[in-house]
Amino acid sequence: MRKLIALFMLAGIMFVPVFANAQDASADTAAAVTQAAPAASPTIVDDEIVAEEQSFHQVIKEKFIEGDPLYMTPVLICLILGLAIALERIISLNLATTNTKKLILKVEDALTTGGIEAAKDVTRNTKGPVASIFTQGLMRYSEGIEMVEKSIIAYGSVEMGRLEKGLVWISLFISLAPMLGFMGTVIGMIGAFDAIEAAGDISPSLVAGGIKIALLTTVAGLIVAIILQLFYNYLVSKIDSLVNDMEDASISLVDVLVKHKLTGK
Repeated sequence: MRKLIALFMLAGIMFVPVFANAQDASADTAAAVTQAAPAASPTIVDDEIVAEEQSFHQVIKEKFIEGDPLYMTPVLICLILGLAIALERIISLNLATTNTKKLILKVEDALTTGGIEAAKDVTRNTKGPVASIFTQGLMRYSEGIEMVEKSIIAYGSVEMGRLEKGLVWISLFISLAPMLGFMGTVIGMIGAFDAIEAAGDISPSLVAGGIKIALLTTVAGLIVAIILQLFYNYLVSKIDSLVNDMEDASISLVDVLVKHKLTGK
């Protein structure tokens, strides 16, 4: 999974120079279209340029440049890293999902036909945290049911920690992205007031332009935080579902072991 995170990071970082060169490329394209177009049809050329500027991808690149890549790039990096970790966690959690009812039936059949060793083989050949907890509990079967319960509880905490791995980093990027956006806004506002002071007069166009550029970083930070928050909430709900399955399956395993022990006496 580390390779997957590195791949997402590399793919995202490659977009940074693309955004940085977007403004120049857009200007060159517009100039080339204007020169190549016939003088008799200016309306068609204008419509084509407007349509190109209104495309979503082009607007995103232009806003990135207007917000100053120096302050927009850290926000973009937060988005890239946060999405990489979130996608890795989604894949890992989906792979960790186990059909607990089916697993319980297999373990019970194995205990009936082949004993404790057959049940261990079933859990060892099944992926997921529930099967791992079952394996730990079955390994303590000879020490009594109480030891099995303690082993399940202890190893359940370990598996829960593994499921929650990476969430703290997503939470960090959720908090960090708006902060970086606000910082860019404050610095931009300071620059706008410096320009007003240097001009010696309050020009509406000067003030509006500076404030617009400054606020773009805040908007970017909030958008990144919203996107990552959605992924974070999904991951938390998925982990809660897996933990509930682990607890229910653990109780069912203890019941099966107690039943098997009583029938064996």
